[in-house]
Amino acid sequence: MRKLGIVALGAAAALTLAGCASGGSGASEENAEIRVWLVGTDTPDEARQYLIDTFEEENPGSTLVIEEQSWDGLVDRLTTSLSGSDSPDVVEVGNTQASAFTSAGAFLDLTEYYDQLGGDDLLPGFVEAGSYDGKFYAAPLYSGARLVFYKKDALAASGLAVPTTLDEYIANGEKLAADNPGKSGIWWPGQDWYNALPYIWENGGEVAVPDGEEWDAQLSSDESIAGLEQVQQVMTNASRAPKDGNETSPEVGFCDGTTLQLSAPSWVKWSILAPADAEAPGCPDQEANLGVYALPGMDGGAAQVFAGGSNIGVSAKSAHPELAVKALEIILSDEFQTIYGENGLVPAKLSLADTLGTDEVAQAIAAAAGNAKLTPASPKWADVEAAGILQDLFVNIAQGGDVKALAEQADTDIEAILNG
Repeated sequence: MRKLGIVALGAAAALTLAGCASGGSGASEENAEIRVWLVGTDTPDEARQYLIDTFEEENPGSTLVIEEQSWDGLVDRLTTSLSGSDSPDVVEVGNTQASAFTSAGAFLDLTEYYDQLGGDDLLPGFVEAGSYDGKFYAAPLYSGARLVFYKKDALAASGLAVPTTLDEYIANGEKLAADNPGKSGIWWPGQDWYNALPYIWENGGEVAVPDGEEWDAQLSSDESIAGLEQVQQVMTNASRAPKDGNETSPEVGFCDGTTLQLSAPSWVKWSILAPADAEAPGCPDQEANLGVYALPGMDGGAAQVFAGGSNIGVSAKSAHPELAVKALEIILSDEFQTIYGENGLVPAKLSLADTLGTDEVAQAIAAAAGNAKLTPASPKWADVEAAGILQDLFVNIAQGGDVKALAEQADTDIEAILNG
């Protein structure tokens, strides 16, 4: 994920069949309406208004409209819209979804604009996610490394300190759960596979790696199994979350007191601190009790965590590609990206890291983001997510299933998709 959301099987194939031609219809660049699809509510209103105002000021006679999309079913909608005659011009996609579109020709080739969009200042992992066959199609939009949020009073009451290793983190979670019956020392709903990746990586395992022209799934390797067994330990002993639940709305348990620690994207801080009268209320009165740190690694330091976030590109069927690129330049500008940083999201540019501030959240973000990783860079990875292979794996692990057998089956299913 970033992004949570169900993606469509065969997305790449469907888009390829659509025959996306670069540059769209070649319609006049004057007095045009540029449609920008942003997903979810992560992009602040201030940034949205800056984009609209700046674009319309710099391109008199043209307008820019932001159409907010939901993550659920996004790839289905993009598959249809990007291959049709009424395509949006600029679109956001989750970083794990990007390769399904770049490989299918759904995005405009932005290679010639690479330097003016930020060049080597752009987040390198997201540049890789947005590139295909040596060409650059989708720029980074923002990132958000996963952090651990915790209740300071709960840790103190159990005589615990902020952990410095992954083993200490697990032990802390178990003790918090034991000391507080019915509460999660580490909140972990069964479907949440994003939080399992650090355990795999920190033990030296991988999900899948290239092997010549194919992919080799490695969840059943000895290293990965060691990580998966730790995951089962946490899910069994430290979490009271539903074994088949998903990771949405993590702020609810923190605010009602049933979650004492949770690992979540950095932007969850703002969900926890959302005003009580917000559409999705948080608990701003608990700000003084909200602690945060980077998930520790096996041997200390920050663990390798999944880098949530988004890429953004121009539809290959945009009727106004030149104006769409101009809108993208504004989105990648220092001014727009600074707004992300000031709202707790990692900007698309390395040089803007200091916009995150200097508080403990900013420091934790910097530590986590510096060691973040992405999912396998296969155009078919979106299909793996769509098939629910990892969600099912971790629900079964949460329910006490045999880790080795489950991992072997998951490897078989992943390879069938990635190599199919």
